[in-house]
Amino acid sequence: MIETMHTAAAFIFAIALLIGVHEFGHFIVARKLGIKVEKFSIGFGPKLISWHSKDREVEYIIAMIPLGGYVKMLGEQLIDQNDPQAEPLSEADKARAFNHQPVWKRAAVAAAGPMFNFFFAIVVYMCVAWIGQMVMPPVIGSVAPGSVAERSGLKIGDTIEKVNHQDIHAWSDVEEALKSNVNQEVDFQLLRADGMVDVHMHIPATEEEPLLINVAEDVLGISMGMQVFADNIAADSPAAKAGMLEGDQIVRIDNQEVHSVRDLIRYIQEHAGEQLAMGVLRDELHVTLHVVPKSDGGQGKIGVRLSAKPLSEPVLYRMDFFSGVAYGFVRTAEMTQLTLEVFGKMISTAISPENLGGPIAIAQLAGRTAEMGLVTFLMFLALISVNLGVLNLLPVPILDGGHLVYLAIEKMRGSPLPASVMEKTQIVGVLLVGMLMIFAFYNDLMRLFRG
Repeated sequence: MIETMHTAAAFIFAIALLIGVHEFGHFIVARKLGIKVEKFSIGFGPKLISWHSKDREVEYIIAMIPLGGYVKMLGEQLIDQNDPQAEPLSEADKARAFNHQPVWKRAAVAAAGPMFNFFFAIVVYMCVAWIGQMVMPPVIGSVAPGSVAERSGLKIGDTIEKVNHQDIHAWSDVEEALKSNVNQEVDFQLLRADGMVDVHMHIPATEEEPLLINVAEDVLGISMGMQVFADNIAADSPAAKAGMLEGDQIVRIDNQEVHSVRDLIRYIQEHAGEQLAMGVLRDELHVTLHVVPKSDGGQGKIGVRLSAKPLSEPVLYRMDFFSGVAYGFVRTAEMTQLTLEVFGKMISTAISPENLGGPIAIAQLAGRTAEMGLVTFLMFLALISVNLGVLNLLPVPILDGGHLVYLAIEKMRGSPLPASVMEKTQIVGVLLVGMLMIFAFYNDLMRLFRG
């Protein structure tokens, strides 16, 4: 119950903040350009709190449902512009009505919401850089026998300093650099005990989308290395019969060092019914156990739930002021490019649309990242803010990008599109966005049911 409340609170805070940033962008630019703003609301539905600006012109609203927001400007709504029952505007109001403004002013207001989302992400990433992140050092803890990495000369203990001349500060940097260089030539700069070493290799193409796999481990055969422990042992299981105890660290299997839970499970699955020599470390003593995995659907199982701990301890990585400023812009640009790439690959089905998450997925992420600390939660906020910015710039009617398309057409033809055309296309836009939201929510529910 407490966990659910924590997740809900983190989600509501995140959504209200990011929508507030977006709508504030529309609001402040409209006000600065002299356009009359009548309402600025965070949330939909019944009002919880409302108050007026000092000039009594703007009504500020906090509404009950914090899953949206809006800025209402005089003359903005299509229905207001074409309502024969509406009172005619005074000359003073016409001068400040949205629909009487030149195209460039209306375009500036439409673009301001997404731009403020990007600006928010830039500032947040700067703050993350200055506060510092706990990161896993880019030290190779495991090299799979016969792998691309081993054949190319990478060794356990190597510290990866650069990938294709790009500075590496954390293991996550290694993975990001590799994902963008699949099926290409890559140069590694490594630090070893005897000095710097350069290694050149080709990263093979993958059948699966690189964004969905661990390229370092699955393709190259390197990882930061893990200590693998027996966390829970089923009664009368092969592991229990062999004498394995909870807390045992599994260090070897058939003379192969164990540095990965996944590789250990894979090896056991491939040797159903065969006796395996498993070396475990127990109270600083090395013990060899002989385990025979039982077959379950043709795959070997020994009845152990495994846990893992990285070989290296996390370290604090913090940037100076100017590096932090640069990081804010660069990281936001990288996340924008990644968002567009993922969206494009979902449309082309290179990435399954089933990976699309809705409000439940975002709420779960909000809760988990909030539990992990301020910096992780800030990075989550920045990423969602970038996604909001990109989504709203899509050329879909009812979104900001759709409004910009309308304005571009108006500029080219010298007059607005007919009201009937705009009404019909906006209905299409509502249907498209509605279907997308329903599909994302369906994916959320399916993930919940599948556990």
